[in-house]
Amino acid sequence: MTNNESSNLPSLACVVLAAGQGTRMRSDLPKVLHPVANLPMIKHVINACEALAPQNIIVVVAPHMPAVEKAVAPHKCVVQSKALGTGDAVKAAKDELKNFKGDVIVLFGDAPLVTATALHNMQVKRQQTNAAIVVAGFTPADAGPYGRLIVDAKGNLAGIIEVAEATAEQRALKLCNGGVMLFAADKLMPLLDQLKDNNSKKEFYLTDCIALAQKSGDTCTVAEMLADEVLGINTRVELAEAEKLMQQRLRRTAMLNGATFTDPDTVFLSADTKIGRDVTIGPNVFIGPGVEIADKVDIRAFCHLEQVRVEQGAIIGPFARLRPGSIVGAEAHIGNFVEIKNAEIGKGAKVNHMSYIGDAFVGTRANIGAGTITCNYDGYRKSHTHIGADTFIGSNSSLVAPVKIGDGAYVGAGSVITMEVPANTLAVARGRQANIEDWARRFRDEQAKDKK
Repeated sequence: MTNNESSNLPSLACVVLAAGQGTRMRSDLPKVLHPVANLPMIKHVINACEALAPQNIIVVVAPHMPAVEKAVAPHKCVVQSKALGTGDAVKAAKDELKNFKGDVIVLFGDAPLVTATALHNMQVKRQQTNAAIVVAGFTPADAGPYGRLIVDAKGNLAGIIEVAEATAEQRALKLCNGGVMLFAADKLMPLLDQLKDNNSKKEFYLTDCIALAQKSGDTCTVAEMLADEVLGINTRVELAEAEKLMQQRLRRTAMLNGATFTDPDTVFLSADTKIGRDVTIGPNVFIGPGVEIADKVDIRAFCHLEQVRVEQGAIIGPFARLRPGSIVGAEAHIGNFVEIKNAEIGKGAKVNHMSYIGDAFVGTRANIGAGTITCNYDGYRKSHTHIGADTFIGSNSSLVAPVKIGDGAYVGAGSVITMEVPANTLAVARGRQANIEDWARRFRDEQAKDKK
């Protein structure tokens, strides 16, 4: 979705409030950088804004938050020097919004489940009503702790009342304040200038703009969102709840796009996971960031993938681990207890049992026997192993990198290969077998004597 998909919508600017210290998270990491689906929560918010193609995204941070500034780059960060409330935070973006004409959405960096569609609907609502301010409303299962939105007979927003100040009648209302607010840009700055800190916390509240707008004869209205779209995170308990909701959303999207999940609740996805059609994913699969899965891939139970690409028709697992930098070719097989790291596995190749292939290239149709490893690290450097097309590597072989196995070559089981194996050659590198006749009978007889 882009801001141009609905005709005649005004230009848009987004102000993301991210200056909170997040003390309840009990963490050295800024709250908005805690990940949800392996992506910092503020990046989810930025992504939702970017989907609307805004003219400007401004992030309000506290002093000395370089990690947050880096995470939201290239978008502009402005500093709220003191924690004086949400109204003061938006004031910090005043210079960046100078001369801007259009709509300004103010939202929170700790609410990662907000969607571009929900924000878009706020713009549509302002266009339909010509309101000065649109406030996000939601109806939670338990309205208890939330501020209530009071709507008049015409459907306009009459006010926001905090639950501590609400009457019994007002507490009975179900529509609650979701926090996200959209302003007509030409109304925002005059309203901010009128804000007062005449409250117990001596802070400037952005929600006070509602009453100020009404005093000026402007109308305010409500655009409803789903409860999860406005979920803010203040503790790690709430972080876990957001993770759960995000995973449900990601799984649902993947399944609606043509993937089959045998046991969806046990599959963990990342925000950037790309899954093709007719993919089957078994139970207890973890997919970290940077994973692309092509059509018709079968990922079996208890696999772990991170920063890898799996081509069409490949079979992964069960109990396989694909580590960063790996590419699994079309129709290749990666079997049980196999680990692949920074390696390219060619089309139709098979690494089916208890092997480690790291810093390597495996050619098309190659067969890697059970227990084979590439010895890629000598204590100082990582070296590369090249295994050609149509090779056959016998079980329990060790390929000591750097080394090359030519196309069509065979390596005998149990070999330790330290030199190049030319194409179509058999390499055997192990001690010659010696049979000592009658040794086993004599050994048993001796052991039996010792026990008497």
